[in-house]
Amino acid sequence: MTAITPELLTEIRARFAHVETCPFTGPRVFFENAGGALTLTSVVETSARFAAIPDNQGRDNPASAALGEIIAKAREDAALFLGADAGKVFVGESGTELLFRLIADACLGTPGGVVLGSTVEHPASRSACARWAEVSGKRHVLVPHDDATGTVTPEAYAAAVTGDVRVATILHTSPVTGMSMDVPGIVAAIRAKAPEALIVVDGIQHACHGGIDIASYDIDGYVISPYKVFSRHGYGLAWASDRLSGLRHDALIGAPEGNWELGTRDTGAYATFSDVVEYFEWLGGEVSGESDPRARIAAAGRAIHDHEAALTRAMLHGTGNLPGLAEMAGVTVVGGVDNPAREGLVSFYADGQASPDLVAALADQGIRVHTRKADHYSGNILAPLGQADCVRVSLCHYNTEAEVAAFLAAMQRILG
Repeated sequence: MTAITPELLTEIRARFAHVETCPFTGPRVFFENAGGALTLTSVVETSARFAAIPDNQGRDNPASAALGEIIAKAREDAALFLGADAGKVFVGESGTELLFRLIADACLGTPGGVVLGSTVEHPASRSACARWAEVSGKRHVLVPHDDATGTVTPEAYAAAVTGDVRVATILHTSPVTGMSMDVPGIVAAIRAKAPEALIVVDGIQHACHGGIDIASYDIDGYVISPYKVFSRHGYGLAWASDRLSGLRHDALIGAPEGNWELGTRDTGAYATFSDVVEYFEWLGGEVSGESDPRARIAAAGRAIHDHEAALTRAMLHGTGNLPGLAEMAGVTVVGGVDNPAREGLVSFYADGQASPDLVAALADQGIRVHTRKADHYSGNILAPLGQADCVRVSLCHYNTEAEVAAFLAAMQRILG
């Protein structure tokens, strides 16, 4: 397998909209990918094309039949991207809404017992578990994460799991620390004591970094937000196992068994996810000699991981004659400097500097980053550290080392 070369990186960047320029403010470096990745130009074109189509699915006309075929293909493409060889793929309002639905059905479809999650999780899954554990008469137990590394381990789950765990949730990657969890290891720890538990994974932050293999996880649900993986806002995408799909859930009277979707869905949303999968296949073909589509997607994921790891190393340890964040006086990196779990994201804070002020100062120098505050979104990570806020710098594989250098130079000027 070959790396993402400068020449290939130029081709990659040409496939995305607004890579170097914000349509509202002008030239900028985009390091806010965890808040929503850049959009493929093919997705923009597909969205416009399908927005103009007046027909709907389920009608007796050729246009309607074509829409049905596009949706069927998109489901197959999504299953290929996710590495799922069974179960159902469907879209909903958002990733958060789909997590709520999967978790609600898992809780309501199982008797008593425990809903097991962790303190590292995003409030999407934690809030759903808290609500539906109460409604279904279950206890909600949270496995504590390690504040120093920003991760929760299989060993921590193993210490907390009991035989009466009915539902369990796992965060694949944290949008605050950027750290990825050992999903197969955590699943094995849960299954060792609660083999029948329904396990739902929040993959929203992980998906753009590649490397999803549902068939190897032994789970029951996986959710992503396509706007964070090069598609657009307005829909979420979920996979549910046959076991989870077989439970009772919200459905129209007389509707087919196991159908998750309520009402007519946007064919364009499905079609844009096919664009995403096609992009991963193209990239995998550029970095490997693979011809099989799934093997190409896997190769793309490895190349993405390696490129982003190189960018985060440069951000932490410097590039050229520019010192990295780890060498800047008064700067603390959330989750530690050399953390192998990190995926394309660095969060930090600086002594004597309010993070919102740093974000504004970076914006003035053309660097787009984001503030994470100790609120309902990020308080679970920041409050134990005694931090009111931090700066989140989130990278993607279309970012360049020159952009990292621009960020470090701006930080030098700001910190003096």
